[in-house]
Parts: sequence; structure tokens; C-alpha cells
Amino acid sequence: MQIGIFAKTFPRPTLEGVLDAVISHGLRCVQFNLACAGLPSMPDQIAPDMASRIRSATADREITIAALSGTFNMIHPDLEIRRDGLRRLRELASVCGRLGTSVISLCTGSRDAEDMWRHHPENSSAEAWRDLVVSIREALSFAAEYDLTLAIEPETNNVVNSARKARRLLDEMATSRLKIIIDPANLFRVGELSRMKEVFDDAFELLGGDIVIAHAKDFVEEDGGIRHVAAGSGALDYDYYATWLRKIKFDGAMILHGLVEEEISGCLTFLQRNVAAP
Repeated sequence: MQIGIFAKTFPRPTLEGVLDAVISHGLRCVQFNLACAGLPSMPDQIAPDMASRIRSATADREITIAALSGTFNMIHPDLEIRRDGLRRLRELASVCGRLGTSVISLCTGSRDAEDMWRHHPENSSAEAWRDLVVSIREALSFAAEYDLTLAIEPETNNVVNSARKARRLLDEMATSRLKIIIDPANLFRVGELSRMKEVFDDAFELLGGDIVIAHAKDFVEEDGGIRHVAAGSGALDYDYYATWLRKIKFDGAMILHGLVEEEISGCLTFLQRNVAAP
């Protein structure tokens, strides 16, 4: 298992500056966002020379791109916004090979028109699921065209808000091109701390064979809500997380996020001691 980081953790004015910051922490793996290269995360068009520049800059530093961010609201209430997101996703898919990655990370979305990571009561509706299936099917056609894998992440505020819904989507799509990013901190709701092992067991028993990337962050329950914090500084049982990762023989990237630069060193020490160690 290789420890990596969200490249957007490093606010730098240039792509090269971002990547130099990555390696300054001894890391050689990122989940990449095109914003790190001065582009929109989901650009209208990606120039061939930009793709070549990113590939060259990462190769020169021996950095691998575990996944490219392709997150947009796949169930946005406005059909035209969904269509535009899919068009931009296809543009991303077309350059993945030149970037040296074969995985695109997705957000299954929310009916909230302003924030795809904010809960909306209609996320649980049959109509929201129908729209998700339509979006995912089209996205999978891009994955097939460019020989890619799409990775979704169950999150409590999204339409796929549990391991069981993620399993349902995988079963409905019935393709090896759709996989899972596991982030246990995104699976807990208020009042579920006492169900820690049960939530882990449910997620890994249902999804373990389809996990391609693991995320590392943490959470605390406060003021009647859940707040995400840096790995090792919250309530998440990382010993049990590591037990499950070993059980499924996970050998992909564990990606740090939800932290600031000053927290990286401590998080790396924590993960190397509690997760990455044999």
C-alpha cells in the first residue's frame, strides 16, 4: 500500500510548485485535480501540451497519479448542468492516458443545486436514483472508450449515501469499470460512534472486492453534527480500518485529504505506524 495525498492540499501558483511540495513530504502518489495546473477542475477543453506538461512534471519527480478528479453533480436538478458535466467528463477521459492514469474519481451528487456534497431530502427519491443511473451509464461509455475505471465514493450527503447503495449501483451497472473509493469517515452519521465496527464490517463485506483507492481522514461529532478532521485526530478506529484493508489484501493507494500542510507530517507518522506497517 502506498500513501499519497490530494494534490490540492498544496496551494501553489504553479503545477511544478505543487508537485515539489508533494515530494518535499516524501510522497510519490497523488489524487490529482486539474486546478493544480491552473485549469478549472472540469475544463471545457484540455490542450495537448498541457497534458504533456503534467505527464512530464510528474514523471520527472517519479510521482504517480492514482486518480484524476472528475467530480461534478451527477444528479443536479438541472438536466442541462448534468449534460454539461458529462461533456466535460468525456474531455477528462480523453486525456487520462496522456496523464498516465486510468482512474477517474466521481461524486454521485445531491439534489442540492448549489453544493454537490450537501444533503437534500430528495436524494433518496426514485427520481434521483434514476438520474444517477443515466449519468453513470453515459460516464461508463467514456470509460469503455478510453479504457478507464470510474471510482465512486459513498458519502452520507450524496445519493449513494451508504455501502448498501453503493453495492446496489455496482450490481445494477454490472461492469468491472465501476469501482469504489472507500473513506470510512464519510460513512458515519450523528450518533453512530457506538456502531463503529458494524459500519466498517458492512462497508468492507459489501464493497471490499471493488475498492481501488482508500482515503485517510477522520471525524469528530460535535454540536449535533459531524466535522471532518485530519487522519488520526478524530474518532475513527484506524486499527480496525487497517485490519480490514489487510483482510481484503488492499494494495492500492491510501490518499490523505481533509487536512492542511502543517498537519501532513503528523498524519504520515500516524498512518505509517497504524496503517501502513506490516
